[in-house]
Amino acid sequence: MRRVLSVHFAPCALFVAGVLALVRAGSFSGRSDWSAVWPQRPTALLGAIATVTVCAAVLALLLQPFQVRAVRVLEGYWDRWPLTAGLAGILARVQRKRWQALRRRAEAATGGDRARRVRADARRRLAAHPPADLLLPTALGNALRAGELSAGERYGLTTLTSWPRIYLQVSDRVAEVLRSTRDALDTAVNLCWSFLLLTGAGCAALHDEPSAWWLCGAGLVLAAVAYKGAVTAAQAYSGLMHVVYDLHRFDLLDALHHPLPSDRTSEEAVFSELSDQLAGIRRQGTTYDHAAARGRIRRHGPSADDRDGPPRS
Repeated sequence: MRRVLSVHFAPCALFVAGVLALVRAGSFSGRSDWSAVWPQRPTALLGAIATVTVCAAVLALLLQPFQVRAVRVLEGYWDRWPLTAGLAGILARVQRKRWQALRRRAEAATGGDRARRVRADARRRLAAHPPADLLLPTALGNALRAGELSAGERYGLTTLTSWPRIYLQVSDRVAEVLRSTRDALDTAVNLCWSFLLLTGAGCAALHDEPSAWWLCGAGLVLAAVAYKGAVTAAQAYSGLMHVVYDLHRFDLLDALHHPLPSDRTSEEAVFSELSDQLAGIRRQGTTYDHAAARGRIRRHGPSADDRDGPPRS
């Protein structure tokens, strides 16, 4: 319920309330009368609240399946549309120039306490970026891609194919932190979209009122703040992805009945083979270890399916 209210309902309610305020002020049909925005009678106030609540709830339900797409658009996956593919290339070049400037700053040979702090900050920021040839056009996309391309790869696992499986193996504490961080990311993304759309509605309604154009500027500033919050949450989420692989990569092997590696070299070989398997590449001679599963049953007792026998058709 908390996710529904914060991630979906609140941004939609903000957008609906803003549009309703413009409608009540008459901004779409002439000069705005801001005194008419706030209802004077209690019944009218309750009606406005009910209108915002119902419209926001319906809009949130309609948009909920598109949450992943809303994030991916702000990440910079624009190559599917001809109109935005060129813009994506320009912004990606800008991101590469920034990456190169950070690298030069991180490798600077100047001395002094301030120079050391600058180098340390540049190295920290570089660690939150993917390699230069894999940069996306936006800061949000690069913050998430840094985790998607390195969290599991440090151990030989392909993150994009293994993440949905290893996520189900995490402990309750880690899962709660992941959910909280992901909710913060999605909330910030949806707030950014709400402010952008509300700014668009404001431009359409207030184009003939120069004295009210500051409202559109305020909407853009709030959208930028929400986007910055999304980038910060994405960086935290990428860091947590690294933590998940640090703590639970062997739980993934256990769940899939693969033998545990004995050293670092064999670990990379085992996870490389597992990554190929998850990608649909079959290898001959794959061995399984069912002793761990039998040990879990002895320690915790058989599952409901084990007690009841095979599933009945």
